[in-house]
Amino acid sequence: MREEVFDLLNPQQRAAVEHDIGAPRTRPLLVIAGAGSGKTNTLAHRVARLILAGVDPNRILLLTFSRRAAQEMTQRAAATLQRALGQQGAAGAAPSLPWAGTFHAIGARLLRDYAAQLGLDPGFTIHDRGDAEDLMGMVRHEIGLSQTTKRFPLKGTCLAIYSRVVNSQDSLELVLKTLFPWCAEWESDLKRLFGAYVDAKQEQNALDYDDLLLFWSEMMQDPELAAHIGGLFDHVLVDEYQDTNRLQAAILQGLKPDGRGVMVVGDDAQSIYSFRGATVRNILDFGKDYGAPPELITLDRNYRSTQPILDASNAVIAASVERHAKTLWTDKPGSAKPQLVLIPDEAEQARWVCNRILALREAGIPLIQQAVLFRAASHSAALELELMHRNIPFVKFGGLKFLEAAHIKDVLAVLRFAQNPAGRLAGFRVAQLIPGIGQATATRLLEAIAAAPEATAAVQGFAAPSKAGQEWQDFVALYTALRQPGLRWPADIELVKQWYLPHLERLHDDASVRLLDIEQLVQLAAGYGTRENFLAEVTLDPPEATSDRAGPPHLDEDYVILSTIHSAKGQEWKSVSVLNVVDGCIPSDMSTGNSADIEEERRLLYVAMTRAKEHLHLIVPNKFFIKQQAQLGDRHVYAARSRFITPVMLKHFEETTWLSADKAYVKSPMPESVRMLVRERARNAWK
Repeated sequence: MREEVFDLLNPQQRAAVEHDIGAPRTRPLLVIAGAGSGKTNTLAHRVARLILAGVDPNRILLLTFSRRAAQEMTQRAAATLQRALGQQGAAGAAPSLPWAGTFHAIGARLLRDYAAQLGLDPGFTIHDRGDAEDLMGMVRHEIGLSQTTKRFPLKGTCLAIYSRVVNSQDSLELVLKTLFPWCAEWESDLKRLFGAYVDAKQEQNALDYDDLLLFWSEMMQDPELAAHIGGLFDHVLVDEYQDTNRLQAAILQGLKPDGRGVMVVGDDAQSIYSFRGATVRNILDFGKDYGAPPELITLDRNYRSTQPILDASNAVIAASVERHAKTLWTDKPGSAKPQLVLIPDEAEQARWVCNRILALREAGIPLIQQAVLFRAASHSAALELELMHRNIPFVKFGGLKFLEAAHIKDVLAVLRFAQNPAGRLAGFRVAQLIPGIGQATATRLLEAIAAAPEATAAVQGFAAPSKAGQEWQDFVALYTALRQPGLRWPADIELVKQWYLPHLERLHDDASVRLLDIEQLVQLAAGYGTRENFLAEVTLDPPEATSDRAGPPHLDEDYVILSTIHSAKGQEWKSVSVLNVVDGCIPSDMSTGNSADIEEERRLLYVAMTRAKEHLHLIVPNKFFIKQQAQLGDRHVYAARSRFITPVMLKHFEETTWLSADKAYVKSPMPESVRMLVRERARNAWK
């Protein structure tokens, strides 16, 4: 074995990789991996080191938060193994990791394997968020909650409340009180709705995202079953542990009650997903329930940013009330401080950002290496208009997701309806794709299927309206073919595609563009062994596609990245500009209800700042526009610099004021009298 493969790791990374190697597994390992500290590389080397030490790859459970992360980790571990064994480039030399995947994907696999013990039908289908929301809406209507004289929460809000209760394990009363106070009066009706929603899922043999964790967690409450499943794995590695919720922490605890073989990697300073039910307490309190305290290793060497950027970022996060202390450092050259740019208003902010983007492009930094980040998607509206006005191409992340696109949902609904005829949502959607069939006929069809012993015969014998004509006969032929046991995947999706193309052209003016997404879906399907596996995986971890992006169509290969801070986590760019670094935006005025909310907002700013490699600009508009505020209406408001940039931190920044009158820069330091005059001009420039 070539040990020099591990020599490129720094001492802290090496310590994490070598933890308990050659010794009995006694203590869990907590790795606090600072931004840009080589977390993925460390995890991949850890996997390779375990396998080199004789651990069976089939007994390693690697839990991530995206399929892409699991694939990248597996590929890096395989490459490391090949180098260590002197087999670089040898086909098939490195073993795969069959138990590497997202929490939800691994949960779905285990639930199918142990369905009998849970009272589940192993042929269950999985509802994505859109389907779950539709089912919630259907049940909401059926039990009469859409007919209330007062405003009852909409289906999306109801699902959000339900999901938060399941994932946080808090009571409905507490969730309503703290997060949805305007819905508190409906507590008893919501309980009734959620009970009916659970019954509807059971009747349709369907699970939603939350069920995959909930049922897995319930499995871990059975000592015998938990011991059996935990015994399948010698090592459990969890990536991005700061993003786990209470259910996921309970699953990990149930798998390895004594913590032996457990390694979690994450950064409490980057815990920003509480709106999904994640809790920073998991990583702050990790190890308290294990017999032995965890070994703690901190990765604080940063390979991404210059030291001035890290100094400013360190100062911001150091003000946190509670954290795993660390100070990021680097030997990467660079002396320019981050800029704190004072701007009169949002219009001038957009102009300044565009000027800066073009200046950096002229200096040799491609547009694609430049990003503009913001707290909420609406904050980029003025900038998007300015970019289009100046013909600067951009891509905005946080738009319509692949599985939310109507044409993709149509194709998947046909496959789901064939896979699980009891799935009323899919059947309802598919039936209404056929001209001449509306809601009433679709309902009759589903009732006929539910009452019949076999779905195919029910579809073949159904009396469709005469106006459905040949389109109905074409669907009957398709459904019959899809239900044939001898049909080999992925022939299924090819049949659906050919059937759907006329409907695509009928329903959408941009059919040629949407067809590209369907072709991508067909290509993706070829990588799965069965229809069941494909439907489960594509629902659990949807792929990226053109629908992920919003922005003007263009042919340029180079474009600026616009992104919410949440969507930017895990990314990096040479230049990063952060919009609206003012109180009311960062922190959001919707997220200052308690100290925990405020601390997460601080972490959001920290995440935004640590995306920058060479240039960082925090932009502080003196005035911005608020739309449709209750009672006060649309209005301009004056803002103060974010509370997270305190006066004592200003030494880490270069303060720059943009003067609207002559578009000139004034850079600090300057005499206080001049600075007061400059700020007064900036404040009044809009008048």
